[in-house]
Amino acid sequence: MESGQDGNIAALTNLIYVHFFCGVIFMNDYKYMLMALEEAKKAYSEDEIPIGAVIVRENEVLSSAHNRKEKTQLPIAHAEILAIIEACAKSKNWRLNNATMYVTLEPCPMCASAIKQSRISKVVYLLDSNSFVNKKITNEILVGEDANIPVEIVKYDDISFDKDDLKLISSFFENKRH
Repeated sequence: MESGQDGNIAALTNLIYVHFFCGVIFMNDYKYMLMALEEAKKAYSEDEIPIGAVIVRENEVLSSAHNRKEKTQLPIAHAEILAIIEACAKSKNWRLNNATMYVTLEPCPMCASAIKQSRISKVVYLLDSNSFVNKKITNEILVGEDANIPVEIVKYDDISFDKDDLKLISSFFENKRH
């Protein structure tokens, strides 16, 4: 009888651990996505496309950035590219193995290529791209079997975020882009 109780206690302990551990992961994802959303708001206030990105490894923020195409007059100044540049500089290595990128909008094909080349392991994004073609190409780049390891792609559930903040990003292309 005692071994049955030990088994129940062990099972309960494992359940509590899994619940706690998964809750910590979820809270970290929320925290980092919230940081990316704050970067998107900065971009919007600077009259840029409101996209923000944050790169994290082992719970350390390596970088955060937002789009700066207008300010820099460079077509590659996307949030993801700028975040990768900053993270590489901080880590003094172009390989960002075991890093996760949190980004407010599903990456475009150019950014997907940079993510894959920089060896980022996982991309967590908030809103889907409106372009089926871009979505398809991006997916092929990130999960494709080539010399680099496939990148895990996770669509973050946006229910936790303020609807006005999400609308800022999703309506941008309808209202502001020329």
